[in-house]
Amino acid sequence: MRPTNLLLLCGGGGDEHAISLLSANYFETSLAKLPHVTVLRVELDGNGQYRTKTGQACELTNQKMIRFDDESIAPWPVDYVIPCIHGFPGETGDIQSYFDLIKLPYFGCDSEGSSNCFNKITAKMWFSALGIPNTPYIFLNQLDENAIVQTKAALQQWGSIFVKAASQGSSVGCYRVDQQQDITAILTEAFSFSPYVVVEKTICARELEVAVYQYRGETVATLPGEVICSADTFYTFDEKYAANSQATTQVVADVSTEIAERIREYAIKVFDGMKLRHLSRIDFFLTPDNEILLNEINTFPGLTPISMFPKMLANHGDDFSEYLAEAIEKRGSR
Repeated sequence: MRPTNLLLLCGGGGDEHAISLLSANYFETSLAKLPHVTVLRVELDGNGQYRTKTGQACELTNQKMIRFDDESIAPWPVDYVIPCIHGFPGETGDIQSYFDLIKLPYFGCDSEGSSNCFNKITAKMWFSALGIPNTPYIFLNQLDENAIVQTKAALQQWGSIFVKAASQGSSVGCYRVDQQQDITAILTEAFSFSPYVVVEKTICARELEVAVYQYRGETVATLPGEVICSADTFYTFDEKYAANSQATTQVVADVSTEIAERIREYAIKVFDGMKLRHLSRIDFFLTPDNEILLNEINTFPGLTPISMFPKMLANHGDDFSEYLAEAIEKRGSR
């Protein structure tokens, strides 16, 4: 029996292109431990062009083949894809729609689940529909005087707010606002990233993260972990991924078993309720009064050296390579 031909597709050309390449490195290392899997790494750029790791131009055809511009290289049949793309077009569900169209099995959440989670408005509607507490918010669908008035009223009511582009990840287009005079400029900036904007009440709380994944016939939710930033600020894009980042991750040890279990129950409830698949990182706020609020879901979490998901999976006692092997073996099934 021939090995499984696995396409490791990375990049994407969006704001998180470089981070996707770092995550692809982690996948390559993990997949190298699987002798029955042959990996071809291909990078997708912002112009929709594909290139192999050695620079060969190619494309993924609707016949589930990698076809090379150099016709002397035989087409490469693809059995399975890992779309290691953070942000557009991976976490948005766009690339998954193409895989579904050509009936190519792939790793990760499907198109609908990815899209529902990536859009912060849609996600919050789902959280509420499933009965899971989340942060108070207002929704803005265009930048006009009414949006400015609504945002100023929210700031006056809540004291501090976050303005977030609705369809961005990794804190891109996300701003804390404490002064009325900053609102117009920040709304303008947020709307430059997305046609929709969510304004949320600032929650003074710890941010706890749970790795959720399907393994050995069940949905697994790890114990919560926590990101410790180097300063009293929110977890920005640069703080997440900069080479000199001082942020650290750790398993939470000072919350009660009851709180930890409730967080895990919420995580499994939203993962299963939204019909997510394979993996997600689910982020919560825990207030000083022990109120738990679901913040967001990352359907393709980062897998860099400081990322939470692989650390939480390992802390739970599971091996990432073995976990991938099972997902690949069960390709085509939910």
